[in-house]
Amino acid sequence: MSEHVYYAIGDVHGEADKLERLSDDIRNDAARAGASHKIIYLGDMIDRGPDSRAVVLRAMQEAQAGEAIALKGNHEELMLHAYDRDETMGLYHWATNGGDDTIRSYQQAHGVKDHWREVIDSDHIKWLRTLPTIWRDEARGLVFVHAGIDPIRFPECSDGIRMWTRSRKFFDPGRWPDRPELEGIVVVHGHTPTQDKTPHVNRRRINVDTGACFGGPLTCVVLAPGEGPRFLHA
Repeated sequence: MSEHVYYAIGDVHGEADKLERLSDDIRNDAARAGASHKIIYLGDMIDRGPDSRAVVLRAMQEAQAGEAIALKGNHEELMLHAYDRDETMGLYHWATNGGDDTIRSYQQAHGVKDHWREVIDSDHIKWLRTLPTIWRDEARGLVFVHAGIDPIRFPECSDGIRMWTRSRKFFDPGRWPDRPELEGIVVVHGHTPTQDKTPHVNRRRINVDTGACFGGPLTCVVLAPGEGPRFLHA
C-alpha cells in the first residue's frame, strides 16, 4: 500500500468534463512515474455541476476495477438521506444544495419518470451506501477524508465530523493538541473551497477543493513516497 503514488481528487461536483481531462492527466503522469498508483475521490462527486451521473459512473467503475477508492462526502449523504425518506425538509435541503442538478443528470440518461427516485440507477445508490468516510495509509501517515477530522478525538471521529467539519481547531494546526495519535499525520481533504481557487497546504493538511463547480479548476494532489505534494489541475 505505502508504495503507491496517490492521486487524491477534490470535490468534483458533477463536473464530468473536468474530471475526464484530469483523469487523462493522471494516466499520463502515472505512466511517466512508472509506479503503481491509486486514485482517491475525496467525496462530493455529485450536485451543482452538469453531469453527476457520469461522475458517479466513472468513480464506481474505477473503484470496482481496483483502480480507485471513493469516500463519502456530505453531498452523497444528503442524496441518500433524501432518497431514503419521504420528508420534505430533507429533499428540500438536498435539492437547494445542488440535488436538482443531480436529478436532471439522471433524467437526461433515463428520461423523466413519475418520481425522481425512479431515474436514479439502483446500482449507483447501492454503491454510494458502501462508501467509507475515511481511508488511511498509516505507514506514510496519510489520512484521506472529505471534510476533516476532530484533532481532539482522532481517530475516533464520527462520520459526521469527517463529512461536514469546518472547525477552526482542525484548520489551524497550531490548535491541535499534543497527542500521539496525531504524530506525523497529514490530512488530505476537500469540502471547503479555497478562496483563491488554489490548493492549500500546511504541515498538517492539504485541501484540494479548488471550487471546480464555482469556476475554479478541478484539482488533485499527487503524493509519491518520499516526495512532497504536487498538483494536477483541469
